[in-house]
Order: sequence, then C-alpha cells, then structure tokens
Amino acid sequence: MDLSTVLAAVPFYQQDKQGNPAITSIENDHRLVKEGSIFICIKGYTFDGHNAAEEAVKKGAAAIIAERPIQVSVPVIYVPETKRAMAQVAAHFYGHPTESFHLIGITGTNGKTTTSHLIEHILRVNGETTGLIGTMYMKIANDTIETKNTTPESLTLQKTFAKMKNAGVTSAVMEVSSHALYEGRTNGTKFDVAVFTNLTQDHLDFHKTMEEYRMAKGLLFARLGNSFRAEKPSFAVLNADDEASAVYKKMTAANTVTYGIYQKADIWAENIRLTSEGTAFTINYPGGFIEIKSKLAGQFNVYNILAAFAAGFVSGIEPNTMKTALEQVAGVAGRFELVPNNQNISVIVDYAHTPDSLINVLETVRPLTKGRVLVIIGCGGDRDKTKRPLMAQAACRYADEAIFTSDNPRSEDPAAILADMKAGVENEPYIVIEDRKQAIYSAIESAKPGDSIVIAGKGHETYQIIGKEVLHFDDREVAKEALLHKEGGLA
Repeated sequence: MDLSTVLAAVPFYQQDKQGNPAITSIENDHRLVKEGSIFICIKGYTFDGHNAAEEAVKKGAAAIIAERPIQVSVPVIYVPETKRAMAQVAAHFYGHPTESFHLIGITGTNGKTTTSHLIEHILRVNGETTGLIGTMYMKIANDTIETKNTTPESLTLQKTFAKMKNAGVTSAVMEVSSHALYEGRTNGTKFDVAVFTNLTQDHLDFHKTMEEYRMAKGLLFARLGNSFRAEKPSFAVLNADDEASAVYKKMTAANTVTYGIYQKADIWAENIRLTSEGTAFTINYPGGFIEIKSKLAGQFNVYNILAAFAAGFVSGIEPNTMKTALEQVAGVAGRFELVPNNQNISVIVDYAHTPDSLINVLETVRPLTKGRVLVIIGCGGDRDKTKRPLMAQAACRYADEAIFTSDNPRSEDPAAILADMKAGVENEPYIVIEDRKQAIYSAIESAKPGDSIVIAGKGHETYQIIGKEVLHFDDREVAKEALLHKEGGLA
C-alpha cells in the first residue's frame, strides 16, 4: 500500500516533502520501525514521539505523521491530532477487520473481566472461533498473548483484530475501559453489542468527576450503529439496577435490552440461592426461563452471568447452549479465587480495588464464614486518592479485622497512601502492615479454623510496582507459602 492510499482515511492533512513511498507497516513505537514503516508521533504522558522521529527515519521509516514541525528527510504528514489519525489509518491499513466478525464490547467499573470470560465461553460452546481482549491477556483462537492495558491503543487494537480475522475468528469479546473511550483508542472499531455492567467510583484521578467518568463510558453506547440494519442489528445491553443505564439508553440509537434483579428488566433473575458451592437462580427472558447452577459465588456474579446471558441472547444464541456454558465456568483467575489448603481457612484472592467491589466481596464472604472475616487491602499509588478513605471504610465496616498494606505504590510514598486510608477510619480498629508479604503472613498466621481471609486489590497480577521497579509478586503464591509455613508449625 502506498502512502497516498494509507492516508485516504484522513480527511485533512498537509504534506511536507513530496513523495508517495510504499508503506509496509504502521508504528507508533520508534523501536519497532523497519524499512518502509510510517511512524506516527504520539505525545504521551512521559515520552513525546516527535523527539524520536529522526531515529525512526534512520531505522527505515518512509514517512512520518506528526502534530508539530519536525526536520527529517522523508515526507511528513501534519495532522491536528496524531492519535485520531492513528486510529483512522490503522483501521484503513488493516482493512477494517471488525466488519468481518461479531464483536461484543463490555464497559463498567466492576465485572468486565468475569463477564468477558463468561461470554467468550458461551461463544465457544456455541461453536464459534473466538477472540478476547482484556485486563488479563488477549486470546486469538487458541493463542494467548500478554497485554499491558485493559484496552490497547488503536494501532495495536486494529493489528490484533486483523490477526483475529486472519485466524478465522467469527466472534470476539473485549473489555473497553473509560480511559480507552475518552482517548479514542476504539475509534475505527465496529461493535455489534455493547454491555454495561455498573458504575461506581474509580479513576477520578483521570476523569476528575463521576459525571465525566459516566460520560466517558457512555461513548461506547453513543457510537453503536444508527442504521437499524434488519440483517445485523446493534444492541446495547444495560444493567437496569444501575442509574447510569437510563443515561446510556438515551445516548444510543441501538436496540436496548436490560437485565437486573430489583428493577423491571427484559432479562431478570429470581429465586437466588447463594451457597459456598456457588449460586443457583432462575433467569427469565423474553419467551421463557431457565435454571442456572453456577460455580461462581456471590450476588455480583449473578449480575455478571445475567450480563453474559443477555449478550448471548441478543447475539442469537440458544438459552440451553448458554446454560451449558455458564454452568461449566469454575472461575476466573484473581476473581474470588480460592487458595486451596487443608486448614479449614478460606483464603480468597480478589481484584476488588473499588469501594463497591470490596463491599460486594466481603458481603459474599460473610454468610459463608463460621468464624471471623479478615481483609487485607491497599490502594494504588498515582491513582484516585479520593477513594482511599472509602476503601478503608469498606474494609473496617464489612470485615472483623482490617489490615491496611501496600498495593502498587508506584511513585508515591507507601506511608502517604496509608495515611490517606487511615483518614477515613479515625474511630475504627485496624492494623497497618506496610509490607504486603508481611501482611499476608500475619493474617494467615492469626487465622483460626472457620475464618475467611480476603486478599484484595491485585487479583491476577503477578507484580508489584514500587518506584520505577516492577517486582515479581503474586498474592496467591505468597498466600500458599504462608499457609505451608503455618501448616509446618513454624508460625
């Protein structure tokens, strides 16, 4: 593809230095540039790609897309926003791959990962070749690839979609973060179904207000198709029990289907029975009902299952097929994940990192616990500071013993993060153990048979970020070590 063809998707630009070279690839990382690449200069939070333009040319870049003047020997394409142009040229260069398969996007504060895995399993059981993009990894058919962000940049996204298309993927599901929507990472992506899980406080370091956060997530629904194509309609799947759904219903032109427990909905759950073995309930849907016996515990997972069922329902999948799939899923890594032991202590690792998600987990654990409920919780550095006292309040109010510790402090002083947490619970009892490993060991050493320990905040993560260092740390591994230590009588 030559340069002029690549740029056909960009409506307005100015070209400095004439030429129409052949373009072999598109890159926004100068280190990946090769002969014939077009290099897009992106100004990020810590690095400005414009400063690497000359190096990209030395590595073989045939053209540059930039926002501000640069001096290089190859054609430079000037655009108002390189991020917007990147999405445009990437979708065009890779042949608009999302038009080739069914794509379901999921947004919301909590539940995205579990819901995406449930939907992906439903699709597989239905005979689909599937793709998955999310917090934990990407999957293309049977291949799994590590990820850095919940939703990648538009260029990586379109490359991935093209790989899915080439691998014969027929249906895909992806988590869509509010950051990604706000920054335009999903521009050029065609969704057939958009799912909303819930909206609770998170990411206010980025969005500043809950209103801005709500509107950012609403972009997913606002961008669903306006065509009302009878042969391939678009659907917004909304949580009737969350007030934000009323806003999203007005924002979208797509068909809407609601799910819920308490408010009137198109698809709803009743006769909910929560046990230590999982959850049983009835799903009512237009035209019938079906009984579900899931291995996933807690009312929050009833919502996740309802969302997955609704997404499958509007995708034309038979309810009995979905029942089979939903009842097969035993769990998702780092989401209410039990650490096995023979000491009659329930040790649960969960990604809960918002006040609402922490309350949900602790409320689920309480009726399943004969003894005490202990919780280990920290808050991430360089992130929303206003939720720190709320996390501490949730821990103290819903557990018998709260241990405050470090999460990923990043560039912040861990002691300062803990001070923000403690400010919310001045009159509540709690323990502070800054070292996360020590905190886990302490909780397990003090636990008695019948107790439950919730290790919250990091879930599936296998690292801890302290300063600029990324250190190996896995809550599940540390908990197993502590349990073995206790079992050996060395506690």
